[in-house]
Amino acid sequence: MMQSKISPKILALFVTVILVVGVWLLVRPASSGAPIRVGVLHSLTGTMAVSERSVVDATLFAIEEVNRRGGLLGRKMVPIVVDGQSDGPAFAREAERLLTREHVTYLFGCWTSASRKMVKPVVEHYQGLLFYPVQYEGVEASPNIIYTGAAPNQQIIPAVKWASDNLGKRFYLVGSDYIFPRMAHTIMREVIAALEDEVVGEHYMPLGAHDVQAVIDDIVRTQPAVILNTINGSSNLPFFTQLRAVGIDSQTLPTISFSITEEELRSMHVADMAGDYAAWTYFQSVEGARSQAFIENIRSRYGPERVVTDPMEAAYIGVLLWAQAVELAGTVDLPAVRTVLHNLSFEAPGGMVYLDGQTQHTWKIVRIGQVQRHGQFAIVWTSGKPVRPVPFPVYRSRSEWQRVLDSFFVAWGQHWSHTVPTAGKEPAP
Repeated sequence: MMQSKISPKILALFVTVILVVGVWLLVRPASSGAPIRVGVLHSLTGTMAVSERSVVDATLFAIEEVNRRGGLLGRKMVPIVVDGQSDGPAFAREAERLLTREHVTYLFGCWTSASRKMVKPVVEHYQGLLFYPVQYEGVEASPNIIYTGAAPNQQIIPAVKWASDNLGKRFYLVGSDYIFPRMAHTIMREVIAALEDEVVGEHYMPLGAHDVQAVIDDIVRTQPAVILNTINGSSNLPFFTQLRAVGIDSQTLPTISFSITEEELRSMHVADMAGDYAAWTYFQSVEGARSQAFIENIRSRYGPERVVTDPMEAAYIGVLLWAQAVELAGTVDLPAVRTVLHNLSFEAPGGMVYLDGQTQHTWKIVRIGQVQRHGQFAIVWTSGKPVRPVPFPVYRSRSEWQRVLDSFFVAWGQHWSHTVPTAGKEPAP
């Protein structure tokens, strides 16, 4: 009986394959193939739900996009979506539950600065990483937060300067009564003083408040040239409705808003809003192939009537920047991912975005848009190129800004909101 011989080349190839497979089995992550669980933490109920639900949709869309590409490191992303209930303490509780009981490391979420401030010590204590997708007041930089929304010099400061140059010199400041509007108005007053303009009045109302008569009466009395609006959530509807009821429109007294997007306009009387302004780093009306693809893909997923917004784009950016970092690091371990995240760039729908390694904020193009009757914004001004983020405005030192911030927290009894709405419920009209 004859025995067949294996040629030396085939034997060598066989041994090589065995060695390669063996090495791969030794060095591959032990959890390879296991889903990567991430937390999605936003308000699905309460006064902020009108703004945050669409950001949840954009976050989930970005996760689905990553999964369609095969996931990360051969693993699918699994989002754990929880409700912050428009309530700071609820955000803190849910963040802790996600990081401990749900065993996630990465969170995507928060809108109001009051909610972010409650989540910040939680992610720092448990060594998680929060991707925060909304413009804010600055005066913060945490190693456990990536800020993909605008810093003050990418929204608040240029908008006030533009308004002074184009709309008028007498400003009225109105906002919800929590840390973002309070700090934003402090920055605005610094800018207005530097421009030698005037603040003629200032008013705050609780988040979710519907009684706006006092602020309307004060606006009528003080006769400003421009309103700077930092009201968040559902209170914007009664505010603008009542403005129009007393004969104030965008022609007689223009308003620049800092938290109204295309999504909020859908729940408001758009025709009455036409002619007013908003400051963001992205609008749906931004031209370009990437912006158009973003719009079409969102509509393909959620329906032809859906709009896209700045916080939606920032949430989308956050997920894809993180995914890019995981792929480059070759692991989901936080120390390695954080190292790779620094100085990453991403060609976003609104233009090229860079993550600043020193501050963990993003370089972004600044834009001001004017509300149109069809619910979109016509872009009337742009910085033209990405602006470097400066979370601590130059008008005061970092320590001075921190003292101002702390003074609100202490005065409000260790809260980041002056008046706190009931968790999960909108305050009564």
